Amino acid sequence: MTATVQARVLIVARDDALAGELAEGLDRLGWKTITARGRYAAVAALADLQIEAAIIDLRGVGEEALGLARRLKAACAPRKLPVIAIGDPDPILETYGFDVTLASPLHPAQAAMRLETLVRTAVAEEEFELRQETFADSGRVFDAPDLDVSPYRILAIGEPAPQFLALSNALLRNGADVVGAFTAYTAFDYLHERIFDAVVLWAGDNPQEALSIAAGLRRNTRLYHTPALLYMRKDSYVTTSEAYHRGLSDVASPETPESETARRIVELARSYRRQMAVRAALEQARGSGLMDPATGLFTRDMFAAHLARLAQASKVRNRALSVCVLKVADRAETQAARAGGWLDRAVPQIGSMVSRLVRVEDTAARLGPEVFALALPSTVLANARLAGERIAAVIGCTAFEAGEGNPPFVVDFDLGVASVPSAETAGRALEEAASHAQGLKAG
Repeated sequence: MTATVQARVLIVARDDALAGELAEGLDRLGWKTITARGRYAAVAALADLQIEAAIIDLRGVGEEALGLARRLKAACAPRKLPVIAIGDPDPILETYGFDVTLASPLHPAQAAMRLETLVRTAVAEEEFELRQETFADSGRVFDAPDLDVSPYRILAIGEPAPQFLALSNALLRNGADVVGAFTAYTAFDYLHERIFDAVVLWAGDNPQEALSIAAGLRRNTRLYHTPALLYMRKDSYVTTSEAYHRGLSDVASPETPESETARRIVELARSYRRQMAVRAALEQARGSGLMDPATGLFTRDMFAAHLARLAQASKVRNRALSVCVLKVADRAETQAARAGGWLDRAVPQIGSMVSRLVRVEDTAARLGPEVFALALPSTVLANARLAGERIAAVIGCTAFEAGEGNPPFVVDFDLGVASVPSAETAGRALEEAASHAQGLKAG
């Protein structure tokens, strides 16, 4: 690994039988890896590099692997380190600190999807702890994430083939509550009416229909994170690689023992519940009574206090932190809407859109009548600009009412970004981003 390449993932494995191909694939997908052959080398790598997640091959590292997850997490503290186990799913692994267990062989695209989810969840958990402190300063108490302990809710979609029914029975034996849907229409009716922890898609003789349902999940903002396992025959013309690149979380075949596949589905459901619990905990900020009443975003003072805390924590945790400022651009169309009071009427809707377009771990604020700001943890400068441009583009496609007889108007933004290296420079970074936004149109 060259000095200019920053490894993001630590792979712990005795040999390259599984780790070699996985590392090469993750490198190509942007998740740069470094491999350690044992626990001492693994801990040393964590001390020297800004590792975001670890993958442990249970097959090769022996009994010491069971304690390795906790050891690696402790070495990274206070930065939270997600740890993936490659091996046979087993509920006992959760008690040893593993965040999720994935069956071998682990496809790089599958690993990349799980890494993305787990790293974001870790950053969100860190953000929740910081928000607890920020709101405590104002006399508000945040409850810790409350995990749902009811049976996992699984939606099984597809024709009632014998193999599929056998899998459903195996899920029931693993304590899951299974609902069957024979068609895509019925499936989406269920998905819109209830909350499911995972979806199982039976490919049968028509894999494309199953892939279409999976694509539908990924196009829906509410269902986007719901994990989906594709259950297809080994002789299917749909390759495993294609399935993962279509957004499937896992792939299994009827030739795999139903008990193993059921455990893999339960693992997906467990990880998803944890993710949703953290998201729900962070949403408590909206009902705190401390938000901007018009938009529901952080106020200027609350944002400044939280940004300073974020900057201090980011330095300790060795994570990047960026800020982005979005200022309503002073165009001719906007001036007319402002003069008529219609821009003021649109600001609450704009603020609501900003809050829905940021990641759950991001902090969005209203700094002024027409100025919004974002604090983006674990985000480098280039990605912060992309996030701001995406938000500006979506809002820029929205038409706002301009009064009877007048055509609707659209809002453009001037955008600026800056890195936040320390708590002492947080205010200066925000001013820098705001100054960059002067006269610079987003996109």
